[in-house]
Amino acid sequence: MDEKRTVRDGYDAIADDYAAQRTLDGRGTDLVRAFAADLPEGRVLDAGCGGGVPASAVLAERHDVVGMDLSAEQLGHLRENVPAAAPVAGDLTDLPFSAGAFDGLASLFAVIHVPRERHGDVFAEFNRVLRPGGEALVVVGSDAWEGRNPDWLDTGTEMFWSFYGPERNRDLLRDAGFTVEREELVNDELGGDFLFVRVTAEGE
Repeated sequence: MDEKRTVRDGYDAIADDYAAQRTLDGRGTDLVRAFAADLPEGRVLDAGCGGGVPASAVLAERHDVVGMDLSAEQLGHLRENVPAAAPVAGDLTDLPFSAGAFDGLASLFAVIHVPRERHGDVFAEFNRVLRPGGEALVVVGSDAWEGRNPDWLDTGTEMFWSFYGPERNRDLLRDAGFTVEREELVNDELGGDFLFVRVTAEGE
C-alpha cells in the first residue's frame, strides 16, 4: 500500500474537520512557545505544518516561518491561518531546501505518519537543512506502533501512523547528528500520548 498517498489524501479530505479540532490550547502549544522564545530571531521551518496550528502560528510571532506539507488542502488552511508563513509543498524524506537554510525547525505530529523505517532519513534531512547549532522541536512516538484507522476523527477517512518508542527515537536522532536536550510526554488533544523532543544540530 502507498502510505504516503494515504496520508496526503487523508489530510486533504479532512482538512476542515482537522482544523476545527486542532487548537492553540494545551501543553504542546506551551512547548512550542518556549521553543520559539529560545530561538534567536531567524528563519524557521515547520515541517509537516498542516494548517499551521499550533506551530506555524506561534513561531510566526517571532520568526520568519516556512510551512511545508504534503497536503494542498492543509497548505490552504496555512495561508488563511498564518498569512505571514510561506507555504511549500514537500516530503519529509526529501526536503526541498538547501543545506543550512534554517535557524530552527519544528515538526509536530508529522514524522509519525512516515513509515518508521524512514525516520532516520527524515531526521537526517532535518539536520541537513539546519545550520550547525540550530535547534529543533520534534514530535515522535511514546511507544512502538504501526497501523491504520479507516474512520479517523469520525470522518470516514483512512489514516496511517508508524513510529518507534523513545529509546529507538533517541538513537535515530543521535545517528542523524543531533544532541537530545530534553523531552516531555504530552497527551494530544486528538488522542494519544506523544513525546515532544528538543534537539540541537551538532556543529561542524
